[in-house]
Amino acid sequence: MEHAPLILDVAGTALTAADRRRLAHPLTGGVILFARNWISRAQLLELTSAIKSVRGDLLICVDHEGGRVQRFRSDGFTHLPPMRALGEMWMRDGKGGPGSGAMAATNAATAAGYVLASELRACGVDFSFTPVLDLDWGGSGVIGDRAFHADPRVVALLAKSLAQGLLQAGMAHCGKHFPGHGFALADSHTDVPVDRRSLKAILQDDAAPYAWLRSTLTAVMPAHVIYPRVDSRPAGFSRKWLQDVLRERLGFDGAIISDDLSMEGARHIEGQLVSPTDAAVAALQAGCDLVLLCNQSLGEGQVLDDLLDGLAGRQAQGQWHPSADSESRRLALLPETLPQAWDELMFQPAYLQALEMLP
Repeated sequence: MEHAPLILDVAGTALTAADRRRLAHPLTGGVILFARNWISRAQLLELTSAIKSVRGDLLICVDHEGGRVQRFRSDGFTHLPPMRALGEMWMRDGKGGPGSGAMAATNAATAAGYVLASELRACGVDFSFTPVLDLDWGGSGVIGDRAFHADPRVVALLAKSLAQGLLQAGMAHCGKHFPGHGFALADSHTDVPVDRRSLKAILQDDAAPYAWLRSTLTAVMPAHVIYPRVDSRPAGFSRKWLQDVLRERLGFDGAIISDDLSMEGARHIEGQLVSPTDAAVAALQAGCDLVLLCNQSLGEGQVLDDLLDGLAGRQAQGQWHPSADSESRRLALLPETLPQAWDELMFQPAYLQALEMLP
């Protein structure tokens, strides 16, 4: 049975022999790009073409949300607004005449999704980890203006509008960070955040957009946050959160993709320091279809080789079993249409109209 659950990074602006070897591994299902992989549009297109020449079904991903989380910012890429700017547009409802406020905000969100996806796809990128569905509770520095709003209803409608724009450009999307990172103050990149609210409170507020968008979302990324009143494990390693709540209770059937397993919030499971292989197996066993390991290709990239060898070893030992359903969810995230070339995109009426609608 085929199942390629690992999304890895590459070191630089062109593939090395080591990159090609790792990308050709049967357990590798995708690549995540960062600002260090970027010089120009021409270079990015060469890089993405080289990745696809290794394996045509590799999913090429990036964190490209707008605001401060946007990896490619020069050589013609539009500087997209932070999502909070769309929430602020919404709050001007009724103050600027017909069509302003909520209507303008949903249109702007669709425009942002269309511009984001069409520009990325013109450079060979398949998929962006957006939108952020976390609520803006005001205390989380790592989320901050990446969140649309504090009201889950506004978040859901703006995220649905953004997803529509992405879809119009042929790109799938990923709601994050389930069930919600906005209430926890700590940053899961450097700490292990804890949210001590009850399941009822979380479902009522932070997780509500996931329930409302279950037929829209193509993928979900769980948070490296511990909710001790629900489970002692971070959500991304918790069968309770991923199977009982997200799959069963909320009815979500798309892809579940772990957040970066190199983050501090993923290094500890129930008080134990774990290796990337341990973390990957735990995430897959909990219900993730794909797992991310970022920023490990620099230098010799030994951590990536250890993960590839480690997961293959666990599979041989029967500690991890490939999933045909997970593989089909991965393949469903690949674009089904050909991208539009950049020079053509610059004159496309829908793209030009979308640019005018951005805040």
